[in-house]
Amino acid sequence: MNDVDHKSHKRIVLAGNPNVGKSVLFGLLTGKYVTVSNYPGTTVEVSTGNITLGGKKYLVIDSPGVNSFIPMSEDERVTRDLLLAEKPESTILVADAKNLKRGLMLLLQLSEMGLPAVFVLNMEDEAKAKGIEIDYKKLQETLKLSVVGTIAPQRKGISKLKESVLSPSVADIRADYGAVLEGYAEKIALLMPEANISKKSLALMVLGGDESLKGWLNANLDAGRIKRIEDLRDEAQTRFREPLPQIISGKRIAAAGAITDAVMIKGDQQTGHIAKWIGKWSMHPFWGMFFMVFTLFCFYEFVGEFGAGVLVDFFENTIFGKYLSPGIEKAVRYIVPSQLIQDFLVGQYGLFTMALTYAVAIILPITATFFIAFGMLEDSGYLPRIAVMTNRAFSTIGLNGKAVLPMVLGLGCGTMATMTTRILETKRERIIATFLIALAIPCSAQLGVILGMLGPYSYKVALWWMGTVICVLALAGYIASRVIPGERPDFFLEIPPVRVPRISNILMKTVSRIEWYLKEAVPLFILGTLILFILDKLKILGWLEHIASPVIVGLLGLPRETTSAFILGFLRRDYGAAGLFELSKQGLMNEDQIIVSIITLTLFVPCLASFFMIIKERGSRTALTMFALITSFALIIGGVVNGLLRMFH
Repeated sequence: MNDVDHKSHKRIVLAGNPNVGKSVLFGLLTGKYVTVSNYPGTTVEVSTGNITLGGKKYLVIDSPGVNSFIPMSEDERVTRDLLLAEKPESTILVADAKNLKRGLMLLLQLSEMGLPAVFVLNMEDEAKAKGIEIDYKKLQETLKLSVVGTIAPQRKGISKLKESVLSPSVADIRADYGAVLEGYAEKIALLMPEANISKKSLALMVLGGDESLKGWLNANLDAGRIKRIEDLRDEAQTRFREPLPQIISGKRIAAAGAITDAVMIKGDQQTGHIAKWIGKWSMHPFWGMFFMVFTLFCFYEFVGEFGAGVLVDFFENTIFGKYLSPGIEKAVRYIVPSQLIQDFLVGQYGLFTMALTYAVAIILPITATFFIAFGMLEDSGYLPRIAVMTNRAFSTIGLNGKAVLPMVLGLGCGTMATMTTRILETKRERIIATFLIALAIPCSAQLGVILGMLGPYSYKVALWWMGTVICVLALAGYIASRVIPGERPDFFLEIPPVRVPRISNILMKTVSRIEWYLKEAVPLFILGTLILFILDKLKILGWLEHIASPVIVGLLGLPRETTSAFILGFLRRDYGAAGLFELSKQGLMNEDQIIVSIITLTLFVPCLASFFMIIKERGSRTALTMFALITSFALIIGGVVNGLLRMFH
């Protein structure tokens, strides 16, 4: 991670609870030029960017969101290690103005570390809408450090934040742990090595049950001193009935609560009655299911009917069909003398006729509408509610509601979803979630194309596809949860309020995601077309279709032409889906074949980028095992569905 290792600039670390707008503030502070790379020794990505304040250059590091600096996951460990290793000039601690106590608990720990900070209370508008008023002047006088109120989407408070960062202070906030615990903390602190944070904070981490600190202690202390530290910790525990981590956490909650009660007034809710009503009923055990079905139906109509129907028809038939394609093909045939190059550019597997037509005319309109719809769900605060509604169902497959979030993100991008499984606490959960994402969660581009394929057909096709994928997800998860050993952690998830999505936010995210799609997907579309072109010219494609025909034609009951779609599906799932989409539009598949093909492709191996991410996250052995299982599973399920459809007919 070059930027974090680069020592020419002083450090500013952004820290805070999850889902408090920290990354939005990071973007406003650093601008567009941001580097994302792995933190040394981990697979957790950390964003870094430069900022100039008071004529000096600083490196801003956006750390993963935490609920405590005593780590419970790899993300939280990275944030703690950043503070331990980077020696920040200033720490910007971001909190949700509606949850002041949670932010103060983190600030208390920063104070114990002796790190200068600026306290940011974001989402002021939402706090006021809930009738929450905070006496900023009193809070600032109590803590003896700068407190800045912000509304990130409106850029409110950013100028004051930049000014405050230049004069951070160590917060005047303390927890009273009692004479006995304080005494043991002091004894352990005397045995601690020199560090960028205070020895007492390290001692409290040890007493608080921080096992992840062992590696750092082993690297900085001899075995004898480590043994004395562990003996003191065990001796301290014998003086109390309750576990030490519970006592320490309780004292911090009490200290944060006392300040919160002194500076915060909870009045009548001023606005947002409709949003509150929606938030309540969207998680109702009974009515919440209807709400979810209605939301998903609207999602389908917007992406499947408007995006894949109206927009694709306009792009493919009007823009490309009437204007671009005929002109380009005529120009190529006229200018380029070589038949081989002509075929490469505008032939059956041509760079323009296939790669760019698929990528821009077919996939782009669908992904754009999907990103808009997905952005609406994100900004409205409904995604965590889906996690709550599906928590009970997911508990049967060895996962809890927190694991639902990476799986929902898998509907955006399987590669990103695999990476976000790091938020899960156990290795068992991470393996199960990775396997299920790779097996049964279609990415946005693939899902968009599938929704487009469903458009012209009856609801029977959609019900077969959705029902089969859900059943496979449940069955595979149930088996994995029984086969893979390990404990199941508890489910804790903060539910944000329902918000009216901001059009500017959605447009900004959509443009950013489309830019990502064009950079990441189009080169793979070109590569896939080049591979198909070469295979076709070398007569290998026909040979592969012949070899695969017992499986594709015999087992799955599909036309031989779909072989190329499945080959391309490994390079990129949406490319394979686009191939099936084109075959369906040409009338080469009937309704039953559409059902079998989209089920098999949905369950087929993840794209090349996702496969490499699985190798990176879970190791090559696990990745290859998943690859073999998923390929076999997809073909077997496809064959079973084909047999059932024939039997019913």
